[in-house]
Amino acid sequence: MSTENEGTAVPPAPSAPPVPVDAPAAPAPQAQAHQGPYGQDAQGQAPQGQGGAGHPGPSSSAPDPSWPPPPPPTSPYGDGGSGPGSGGWGSSYQQPAPSSGRRRGGLVAAILAAALLAGGLGGGLGYVLAKNNDESTGSTTVSASASGGDVKRDPGTTAGVAAKALPSTVTIQAESTSGEGGTGTGFVFDKQGHIVTNNHVVADAVDGGKLTATFPSGKKYAAEVVGHAQGYDVAVIKLKDAPSDLKPLTLGDSDKVAVGDATIAIGAPFGLSDTVTTGIISAKNRPVASSDGSGSQASYMSALQTDASINPGNSGGPLLDAQGNVIGINSAIQSTGNGGFGTGQSGSIGLGFAIPINQAKYVAQELIKNGKPVYAKIGASVSLDDSSDGAQITDQGAGGAAPVEPGGPAAKAGLKPGDVIIKLDDRVIDSGPTLIGEIWTHQPGDKVTITYERGGKQHTVDVTLGSRVGDN
Repeated sequence: MSTENEGTAVPPAPSAPPVPVDAPAAPAPQAQAHQGPYGQDAQGQAPQGQGGAGHPGPSSSAPDPSWPPPPPPTSPYGDGGSGPGSGGWGSSYQQPAPSSGRRRGGLVAAILAAALLAGGLGGGLGYVLAKNNDESTGSTTVSASASGGDVKRDPGTTAGVAAKALPSTVTIQAESTSGEGGTGTGFVFDKQGHIVTNNHVVADAVDGGKLTATFPSGKKYAAEVVGHAQGYDVAVIKLKDAPSDLKPLTLGDSDKVAVGDATIAIGAPFGLSDTVTTGIISAKNRPVASSDGSGSQASYMSALQTDASINPGNSGGPLLDAQGNVIGINSAIQSTGNGGFGTGQSGSIGLGFAIPINQAKYVAQELIKNGKPVYAKIGASVSLDDSSDGAQITDQGAGGAAPVEPGGPAAKAGLKPGDVIIKLDDRVIDSGPTLIGEIWTHQPGDKVTITYERGGKQHTVDVTLGSRVGDN
């Protein structure tokens, strides 16, 4: 499944594409057909398209084994990417501007106008009904009983989980040096003031921009980017002058999550901070591809799918289980098309996608420790063509590079150009983006079992994953 973030295109992935949730984005450039080859586990370099979004070339062009990977097809981030047709990353980041630029003013004004209109209608109807009741002989006033007892909200209830988790979530405002930016969400990762969120939430503030994090109590802190991983779509920021009473959210085990488990999402949809929604895990291991906030890189994940309502502004916020443990980072949503208020921004249709917390935890720890992400790789260039037959190792590498890295993991395992990878451990692989997302759920040094086809016959081989540091 591929998603579009900030109006950029991404290489199509196997299932339906999701949309990013909460950040204003530049007008979506017209999607171009993506090219087939992809650099070693998502290291293909895509040529730059209009609007700053890179697009893979036609399938006939040489695969690119270098990084960064080509941007994903159309489907916006959950924070407000505006892509035609498909959805986007489910977190809250820059909300798309009405026609030009990426300012949130138009959308906010439209929402406020709609709210005022609704309020006006409600007030008018209320007045008419009240007037009619006053003219009747009876009274319709009903008073609440004061003897009903106290309402108990146990720790396991949604209200109990929300009350405990909300104080450890923040609404993030990211602003570039030119004044552009948007709103997203993050949560307290440790007592030192580190906040975990999506890369596309803070992308505008990476190069000299401005970051602020606001707690539900109203306390606001300046922050700085500690590290960001475009491929994983994970970032860590740190509060300046962090308070001493921070309470990190408890991290769960996303590997043990089951379809049907209850979920609770916290975020700032359309700038409405501290919003809580509920749902269930509706699917696991969902292949999702999208571009980052700058539109020049691709992000891939094997996502948790949830029907909890996620909208632009939810990006980077925690997806919790029924006990209040973080099981994922809300990052993308699927959309049916353009949204209301004339902005082209789509809202939730019950298909949201979150980065599993086991993967996000590893990435966050590497960013805090080294400031750069570390990616697992097999050392082979695979096609990014939309396919359901597997991930084919390309015949050519980009820029004259070998399609199978000499001495790399794939080469040591005997893999060759033309081989079609159809399984990684017990996961069915139906395309290049799916393979990349699955590889990135692992860490360098992990041993995986790859099933591939060559000459009409299936073969199985063990591969020890290599590593690559940084996005470039």
